[in-house]
Amino acid sequence: MRMKIFVLALSMAAVQAHAVSAQKLVWEARQQIGRTTAYDPAYSNIGYPMGDVPVHKGVCTDVVVRSLRRQKIDLQKLIHEDMSKNFAAYPKKWGLTQPDRNIDHRRVPNIATYFQRKGYQTHDEKFLAGDIVTWDLGRGLTHIGIVSDRKSAGGEPLILHNIGRGTREENILRRYKITGHYRLSR
Repeated sequence: MRMKIFVLALSMAAVQAHAVSAQKLVWEARQQIGRTTAYDPAYSNIGYPMGDVPVHKGVCTDVVVRSLRRQKIDLQKLIHEDMSKNFAAYPKKWGLTQPDRNIDHRRVPNIATYFQRKGYQTHDEKFLAGDIVTWDLGRGLTHIGIVSDRKSAGGEPLILHNIGRGTREENILRRYKITGHYRLSR
């Protein structure tokens, strides 16, 4: 039991050692607009740690992964290490029998599981700039994005995300069923 608590504390320290700036997270996501212009979910062999597909393409998770990397937080490494030690705690949607460091951090259910395991889930209805939100799009599809510091004309926070046309900043917060709300900045 003591060992589990120690390992959890070390994992949390990995993210907390590099305090997440909500404003920087938003700024970094916004920098992907016009650079990540394509949606490409193809499996790719990528480097490890800090591996990435070419910046002109990606999926919704890449917006989050790239934004956190600019703050020295590598979800590829963190999720791979956690999955290697706690594989049974992660979803079994893809028929894998072991972690795959090329793709695990690029799957919404894995990021959500990691954030929940690290205590970043929030249940409040305040969607603050830099918060990360996940959605169920229906038909087994999931999505993730970052809450912007900008709002729609109606006062709804915009979301920085890639849902099929490259990275965009749009009013989609309540368009789909919200399945997770995470706050890495404290």
